[in-house]
Amino acid sequence: MKGYLHLKNNHCFNGEWLTAPPNQQIEGEIVFFTGMTGYQEVLTDPSYKDQIIVFTYPLIGNYGINEQDYESKEPHVAGVVVYEATNHPSHYQSTYSLKEYLQKWDIPLLGHIDTRAVVKTIRKEGTMPAVMSINESFMKTDVELHKDEKVTKVTANTNGYYGEGETHIVLVDYGTKKSIIHSLLKRNCRVTTVPFNTTFQEIKKLKPDGIVLSNGPGDPKELTSILKNIKKMLEQYPSLGICLGHQLAALAFGGNTKKLPFGHRGANHPIADLKKRKVFMSSQNHSYVVDEESLQKTGFEKRFINLHDQSVEGLIHQILPIQTVQFHPEAHPGPADGEYIFDEFLNMIKANDGSVIAYA
Repeated sequence: MKGYLHLKNNHCFNGEWLTAPPNQQIEGEIVFFTGMTGYQEVLTDPSYKDQIIVFTYPLIGNYGINEQDYESKEPHVAGVVVYEATNHPSHYQSTYSLKEYLQKWDIPLLGHIDTRAVVKTIRKEGTMPAVMSINESFMKTDVELHKDEKVTKVTANTNGYYGEGETHIVLVDYGTKKSIIHSLLKRNCRVTTVPFNTTFQEIKKLKPDGIVLSNGPGDPKELTSILKNIKKMLEQYPSLGICLGHQLAALAFGGNTKKLPFGHRGANHPIADLKKRKVFMSSQNHSYVVDEESLQKTGFEKRFINLHDQSVEGLIHQILPIQTVQFHPEAHPGPADGEYIFDEFLNMIKANDGSVIAYA
């Protein structure tokens, strides 16, 4: 059955439904992911909440869906757009085809779309609202994205407890990925995850050795109400911010964020570490970045930059034991080049030895 992808700028792309056609039109911000693999991790990454994801690689689903590589218990994308999706995956761990998995969760899959043309449009005009529909007719005014705190849709409602390691990490959950928890567990940590709006006093009772601010979806400025709470945490404990957590740390200390035209989403983004004077490849998924000019009075200085557009990819505080990264050091999907960030974080905790200099 024919399906249609309508963009806010009145572009329409024709395709075919590879899953059952949706009962109503599917709305979301349209973004694209450039990795050749990692589609399962992308689908289940809470940072993609309510977005329509276009996969640029022409054949998706080759190795199916397995039971090991989920980043969360369910997919979070609003819809999926591909050029071609195989119904016959080949991998010994595969338990579902891409089509079967998305059908199970009632997420529409639109195929035989000219994804190259879609991506060229997004790169030229930026990410925008889009609609997946069974109707060819379309009114530009039909597509509007509603402002909401997407983090409230993906954060856990209660604390989670993992591992029995020596170092206790409190992971603030803005939509955390499973692989962040695993990266800490394999480094002999005990991890407690807490809802995004957990107060400083409640976290203090948990007696953490360090704090991790997780990744998550949406505009970081939608969370201004919790910035004072975040600042209290970061002033008291050695901390690591990842993706959205990186942006929130900058905002909490008076910095600013801005939206990129079409974001960074892929598994091959080159990053320069200005401290180590080295270049490595990274996994990325974000629309917003920290504005470098806003850092002057925050106490932060940039440590990592994106070599495609020179945007800020990570910070280090000049006084407090805080470091942040815009990319995903847990590398799911993507290269593992940046995993040393977790080792540096744990070394920072050991060096701090429970003593934090108050920041004024």
